[in-house]
Amino acid sequence: MNQIVFYLTYPLIWLISRLPMFILYLISDFFYVLLYYVFGYRKAVVLKNISYAFPGKSEEEKQKIAKKFYKHFTDIMIESIKSFSISEKEILKRYKYKNPELVNKYAKEGKSIALVSAHLANWEWSISTPLVLNIDIFGAYNKLRNETFEKTLRENREKFGIKGATTANFIKLIKHNFENNVQGAYILLSDQSPHIEKTFHWGTFFGVKVPVHTGAEMLAKKNDLVVINYRAKKIKRGYYETDFELITENPKDYKDYEITDKFLRITERNITEQPEFYLWSHKRFKHKDKYDEWLKLQETKQQTKS
Repeated sequence: MNQIVFYLTYPLIWLISRLPMFILYLISDFFYVLLYYVFGYRKAVVLKNISYAFPGKSEEEKQKIAKKFYKHFTDIMIESIKSFSISEKEILKRYKYKNPELVNKYAKEGKSIALVSAHLANWEWSISTPLVLNIDIFGAYNKLRNETFEKTLRENREKFGIKGATTANFIKLIKHNFENNVQGAYILLSDQSPHIEKTFHWGTFFGVKVPVHTGAEMLAKKNDLVVINYRAKKIKRGYYETDFELITENPKDYKDYEITDKFLRITERNITEQPEFYLWSHKRFKHKDKYDEWLKLQETKQQTKS
């Protein structure tokens, strides 16, 4: 059944990806109208998230950010489809890298690197990083139920040189590489909300106390990874510029969660610069009132251990 679904849908996706960008953006405009005006897809979540992040903005300003977000959101969907057939030449024209020499400096020194980022602007086209970085790059992907689709999606994300692994196996991959002296750079999107029971640290995100992912920091300290933030900035429709910013080259010098908090401050700054291009549709603040619940959970765990 999975193969039947694949053979019925994939040819259509491929054909759509071959269309010129101006036609794809007309399709995007159509879906924007459907999502925003007809279905109101997650509109309440988007507006609530924007209100948490920017409480000082007027309702009119929040609505304007939300509206621009939906226009960008449908563009991202279309640009993700385009990635199935986009060439090296075109993706490097549309997705430029401002300062890859920062990463390549540490690659030349034999260092392994954690490339941390947020869901800002276009994170899908970062599949092109191997074209400008002189180091093996590893990225995680979520396992799909449809194995045929998963194989094709993985091949597409790896076509410029990224080496993929499922999210469940990504830590094992890093451990294996570390133990066997295999140098690499690891793409880690770290801005989403973790499950309460898997939370180690609560930080502030736009002044709101929330649980935060600490995996990138833990992996960096354990495997002595240089931590570099990368940020895609939207220049105009269909064109982006990515820059790299050093967080630390000595992660073990930092106290627990200082690196994580530093990443959050960088992410806040970058979102504030272009708020309409952040992924507001995911529930980043959904656990904001559960800190006391988390503390009780920690107490229960300690009692169980003792």
